[in-house]
Amino acid sequence: MSLAHQYRRLLLAYPRAYRRERGPEILGLLLDSAPPGKTRPTLREAADLVRGGLRCRLGRPASRTVGVWAALTALICGLFTAALAARLAWETSRPQPDRAEFTAVFTEAFPGHRLSDDVSTAPAIFVYYNQPLRLSQWRGLVLGDGGEYQEGSASGSASGPMPTPPDRTLATAVHRLEADGWQVSEPTSTVLRTCDDARCERAGEPVETVLVARRGDTVLRATVNDPDTYDSYLWVEVQRATPPAVLPAAALAGLVGGALAWLAFGWVSRRTDGRRGVPLLLGITLVLWWTPAVLTASSLVGHHLDEPHPSWHPLWEWLGQPALSLFFLVGLAGAATLSAIALVPRREPHPLTLSPG
Repeated sequence: MSLAHQYRRLLLAYPRAYRRERGPEILGLLLDSAPPGKTRPTLREAADLVRGGLRCRLGRPASRTVGVWAALTALICGLFTAALAARLAWETSRPQPDRAEFTAVFTEAFPGHRLSDDVSTAPAIFVYYNQPLRLSQWRGLVLGDGGEYQEGSASGSASGPMPTPPDRTLATAVHRLEADGWQVSEPTSTVLRTCDDARCERAGEPVETVLVARRGDTVLRATVNDPDTYDSYLWVEVQRATPPAVLPAAALAGLVGGALAWLAFGWVSRRTDGRRGVPLLLGITLVLWWTPAVLTASSLVGHHLDEPHPSWHPLWEWLGQPALSLFFLVGLAGAATLSAIALVPRREPHPLTLSPG
């Protein structure tokens, strides 16, 4: 491959109109300044050409912050695209555990404890109020109830008197689970300060202990409470872990989505340069997209640090979706408006003509 051809490939980083107008001049300058015998561009030359081309795609040469706005847009769009790909990749998961699988796990971990009859199972991988998501439920999802869309599980509680003290119950569960191939995390205890019942005054502040374990694609989460404080002293959930396909699918989709968002931002930026209201509309759109992500992610970080998570919360929950999906939809309307403005042709000033006479 000739040196000129390699330079032409690097010049593809610039917009087509710019290459058509200035490309031959830049290529000639690069070839004229190349020493004899040079066969390929240096890494510095390649980096400078790509960086200059990407900056040129953004337009607005007088702006010092357009690169920051483009980076924020590309990053959040890449995250949204990755979240969508992650949700699709979750379909490779096995169905959530049924009653028989849940009962077997419960009996294995907590022998001697009586399982109540109200065992619930999930009809889908992700559920909305323990029902498969339907289009008719969009109003609840958008208007503040989107947090109820979450991963399904099989769950149940122990009934009757507690046969062994909480510490012994946990020790037995850890020993039996580890012996059967489960990876058991260290139990975490939390002092609860929300009990106003008279039993709490007699027993003191209640303590809640969470035990988390994983085996293959199955995660167990058991919550043990003081039997002198609560009627249900043991609550167990069993659900599927994140499928292996989720991470690579999300990473690839995020990179592609971010790159396309950068190119789209550059196209809109060049087409709307000088038009009033565009920077304000862009700022509002990014605030609507970034605010839920920042608030939710900061909250989930603390949640993950407080207790073990063999399977992390899905990516869309870190972005505040669908709990705060109204912000996303209004921001999407703002992005569509920006694209519509960019599609409107510019009105070129009519040239001044002089007629004789």
